Amino acid sequence: MADEKKPNAISRYFRETTGELKKVSWPTWPEARQLTTIVVLVMVAMAVLLGLVDLLAESLIGLALGA
Repeated sequence: MADEKKPNAISRYFRETTGELKKVSWPTWPEARQLTTIVVLVMVAMAVLLGLVDLLAESLIGLALGA
């Protein structure tokens, strides 16, 4: 049996991670800005929607409890 040297787990992890990151199809800066804008707009729309639902629920519960 030959004494094979196993690679350190941490160094293997970083080597494999670097290899995988090189395979990623990264967006261009204009694409990244556009996608970021879409995400922010969806977040704002959802915040407004959830705020309105919360106000409606609060009003309905207030009416149901007679407060």
